[in-house]
Amino acid sequence: MSDLHIRCADLTDIDAVLRFWREAAEGTSISDDHDGVARLISRDPEALLLADRDGRLVGSVIAGFDGWRCSAYRLAVHPDCRRQGIATALMEAAEHRFLALGGRRVNAMVLEANDRAHRTWASGGYHREDHWRRWVKPLTG
Repeated sequence: MSDLHIRCADLTDIDAVLRFWREAAEGTSISDDHDGVARLISRDPEALLLADRDGRLVGSVIAGFDGWRCSAYRLAVHPDCRRQGIATALMEAAEHRFLALGGRRVNAMVLEANDRAHRTWASGGYHREDHWRRWVKPLTG
């Protein structure tokens, strides 16, 4: 894994990240557009972690911390690169970030129907909390 480089995204990465998510991530988010990712990077330049190998984007995770809660979103690994420890390396980097910021627990947003992701999160020591449900309200149209 020494050829894997984990770094924070910057504004020049936005188009590549959006292309990567279309290919590697499950589902979509209302914020999966240039403005949404630019807003994330501008507000918290260390939140979007990218894994590069040989100059190629192979993984991502959003490691957000609002001062109260650590949240992991968009953990994705390119389909050709799965089962090589990239998700583990990304989450280790995210967890180090959270600990440095004083975080106490990580919440991960995981699609209910994504069984492969359930196994990935469980192997990293995460567990489901079935007594919580996410409630949402779009703020636009």
